[in-house]
Amino acid sequence: MKTLLSSVLVVVLFSLNPVLSQEKVRIIPQPANISQKNSVFQLDRQLKLHVNDMRLFALVNYIDTQAVQEDLGGVFVVSKSEDAQLRLKLDSGRQDVKGGYALKVDKKGVTVRSSNETGLFYGLQSFFQLIGTDGSLPFVTINDAPRFAWRAFMLDEGRYFKGAEQVKKLLDEMARLKMNVFHWHLVDDQGWRIEIKKYPLLTEIGSTRPSTQVGPDQWRSEIQSGVPHEGYYTQEEIKEIVKYAAERHITIVPEIEMPGHSSAAIAAYPWLGSSGKKIEVPIKFGVSEDIYKVSDPKVYNFLTDVLDEVIALFPSEVVHIGGDEAKYDHWENSAEIKAYMKENGLKTFADLQVAFTNRISKYLEGKGKRMMGWNEIMGQNIHDYQYKKDDGAEEELAKGTVVHFWKGNIKLMTQAAEEGYDIVNSANWATYLDYPYVSISLKKAYDFNPIPEKLDTKYHNRIKGLGCQMWGEWIPTSGYMDYMVFPRIAAYAEVGWTPKKQKDFDGFVAELPKFMELWKSKGIYPAPLSKANRK
Repeated sequence: MKTLLSSVLVVVLFSLNPVLSQEKVRIIPQPANISQKNSVFQLDRQLKLHVNDMRLFALVNYIDTQAVQEDLGGVFVVSKSEDAQLRLKLDSGRQDVKGGYALKVDKKGVTVRSSNETGLFYGLQSFFQLIGTDGSLPFVTINDAPRFAWRAFMLDEGRYFKGAEQVKKLLDEMARLKMNVFHWHLVDDQGWRIEIKKYPLLTEIGSTRPSTQVGPDQWRSEIQSGVPHEGYYTQEEIKEIVKYAAERHITIVPEIEMPGHSSAAIAAYPWLGSSGKKIEVPIKFGVSEDIYKVSDPKVYNFLTDVLDEVIALFPSEVVHIGGDEAKYDHWENSAEIKAYMKENGLKTFADLQVAFTNRISKYLEGKGKRMMGWNEIMGQNIHDYQYKKDDGAEEELAKGTVVHFWKGNIKLMTQAAEEGYDIVNSANWATYLDYPYVSISLKKAYDFNPIPEKLDTKYHNRIKGLGCQMWGEWIPTSGYMDYMVFPRIAAYAEVGWTPKKQKDFDGFVAELPKFMELWKSKGIYPAPLSKANRK
């Protein structure tokens, strides 16, 4: 932008989607409140955009980027004229929640108002969906705000590295669907995907494996690919992606697994492990071949060093530490671990994990961050392979922790809410995108309610939202990933945004073909609706 002015006119040439004024207006995700009149406003082929605040220049720049990415054309002209067709107004007099906005189309044009920039950004997404191929928009009044504050998509790259361009493509579609958290699973047993400068072997060794378990039998398969897999992000690449996400009002929450799912790190630095053995980066999937020796001060220092570099890269308030599927057999066989437990009065390995997790929480809190982890961090046994004696730790999880539920029952979730923890609901039976459509159909995804029916209403405010998870064990390519993610991601977007009473599956499905064509134009090939909605 050549000059900075308090008023801006932007000229954009549009390639638009069809809409007829007499049709019921449908947006994905469906707004909280929308009313419609049987008339239309006709845009010129050159759309003049006015913004009332210099802070909105970043939004203007985003529109410029979208014009290029979406083949909208677009010559941006700066002017002082107030005679605009689209007006974005940052209004401090409003009291919108973050992301809330009002949009009105009438004979004067289109006006989007919000007290925050995120709301204007989301209003702009709704505006784009309203435009027809002839440049007309129906007269509508929209008052909108998200149902949940946490509307997340998780990408697992520990198993298969996908790369920056794929991540950016996902971020673009998340923004279109008003999703606001990109949960980035960057490390796991089979790969370490983020550069840590103090420990270069994490990527020199931990980011590469010589082969990968493949085949239709999946977890039981004895077939190997025989092909090396590698890849990681440099810190400069991470910074670029974080910036790209922020421009789309998406927060990236990094996940650094501990104490389990740590084989790649232990392969790089064997002294991190509890077994005392040198291991390789696993070529098979499943639960950890080793686990961090949390009794060792050097291991704690390693983890805090890693977190220091991660925190410097990600401005997110929340840092996810995993905590799932920590197989205690490795601790059972360690004399050092047992001595540490005795010295610190820890009765079970579940107590040891909670105590360790609390140390990490305290460290993160000292850095101004908040810890999040899968619900095993509460010290409850939710796995058949764990010892019964490790069910119900006496150690209490640090207050302020965000508990990320993926497995367990309503009793455990009620306990978490009762004890004052905020909860993100990612129930595996409803939100795991690696599950086939026959297990989680589009309808099942759409019908998911992050607030369980049996959860007492006094705890409903503890449910902060949902995440949908793209686990990567059996998803080796970006194309296969797209097939599994799209169109279900749109269903989860509506789950997170739209009030329950406003949801309408038939209307949602009727709108999806426009999205399907748009995705295909961007090289994203979704599952056909006939496959996605199998019964």
